[in-house]
Amino acid sequence: MAQHWTIGADATDPHRLAAFWALALGYVAEPGHDDPDGASIVDPDGRGPAIGWLRVPEAKTAKNRLHLDIRVAGEPPWDWVARAALIRARVTELLAAGATAVREEEYSDGAGHTVLGHVVMLDPEGNEFCVA
Repeated sequence: MAQHWTIGADATDPHRLAAFWALALGYVAEPGHDDPDGASIVDPDGRGPAIGWLRVPEAKTAKNRLHLDIRVAGEPPWDWVARAALIRARVTELLAAGATAVREEEYSDGAGHTVLGHVVMLDPEGNEFCVA
């Protein structure tokens, strides 16, 4: 049986990151977690782990050792044109919510064509994540 678990993270503004990641992942605020120095979000369907943030005084200073990949295109096999459109639409939404785009990574589709693989982004506090 799998173990129930939570992702914990530091933040200078835990509520801002919780709101950003709730939008990014389709999560909601976790009931009963309204501490001014912490915030938590949960999967409303109860499948994914909770994610919590605790306030820390220092800003992020180095590359993440762990990051999230937001998979908007579902599972393969893919229509690569439709997949790229889904990725770009989500990137646009996340940019409006305070993320920063860093770069696009390309893949080979196996037939000799170069296609959009994923977009590397930063959340509002500079934590790396990818949209694929």
